[in-house]
Amino acid sequence: FLSLVAEFCFGFFVILILGNFWFLAVLYLLWLYLDWGTPCTGGRRSHWVRSWTVWKYFREYFPIHLIKTSELNPNHNYLLGFHPHGVLVAGAFGNFCTDPPFKNLFPGLTPYLHIMPIWFGCPFFREYIMSAGMVSASKESVSHVLSNKGGGHASVIVIGGAEESLNAHPGSLTLNILKRKGFIKMALKHGAHLVPVFSFGENELFKQVANPKGSWLRNVQEKLQKIMGFALPLFHARGVFQYSFGFIPYRQPIHTVVGSPIPVKQNLNPTTEEIDQLHALYLQKLKKLFEEHKSNYGIPAHKSLIFE
Repeated sequence: FLSLVAEFCFGFFVILILGNFWFLAVLYLLWLYLDWGTPCTGGRRSHWVRSWTVWKYFREYFPIHLIKTSELNPNHNYLLGFHPHGVLVAGAFGNFCTDPPFKNLFPGLTPYLHIMPIWFGCPFFREYIMSAGMVSASKESVSHVLSNKGGGHASVIVIGGAEESLNAHPGSLTLNILKRKGFIKMALKHGAHLVPVFSFGENELFKQVANPKGSWLRNVQEKLQKIMGFALPLFHARGVFQYSFGFIPYRQPIHTVVGSPIPVKQNLNPTTEEIDQLHALYLQKLKKLFEEHKSNYGIPAHKSLIFE
């Protein structure tokens, strides 16, 4: 969905340049230059955009649910680790970039969904995604959000990143997380409490072409991901008037479960050992969250998370 909107915005910008409105394109480029750093300094959210009626229908289509398991004190800042990436990341968008799901369950907290910086280079599209509460996933951006002295900020990071989308097959429980420790270091530096979040149903929205590790397709996808910064999963789902083939996601319920916070004491210069210890604790809490709730959402008792 975001890709389609980005293409539309870019196309509109090209029309301005090629048409009789090139001066508007020049003015926008000037604005883009002056406003370039905004995605790294908290963005520019709009309650009006986040409350559009279309988002209500978007959430009801699947439907998307946000489940609260513990209170989050708004006097603290939090780093929410979102799992899994899936193809669409629908749970993250529906719950953290639209009102009122998160706002109602966690009053006093403002969520910021961190996404790849490349998206903020697209004309006009950057204004839209910032309005929804999305900001850059750069270290500078995460630090800005978690540095709020009064607390009340929640950085939402899809830990597995674009690479994990290549594992987004129905029934897959593989998470790319063993080597991802940057978010742990960031939480320690800012004393932000860690919160594991698991979105049940995220991998069920699309069927992806078989791409096991070592296959020629997976090798090509991984090479392209390293070059471009984002992955290209080959997926399909349903059409508008038929269910056999198309690119509209299946109507599968998504239950995004927000776990209990892991208290983190600020440490401006954490050692490798301290980072590894907190990372291991985070994995333990994430697995516990999954095990406690998997039976509620159709996951067989014998299936567990796989960390890579």
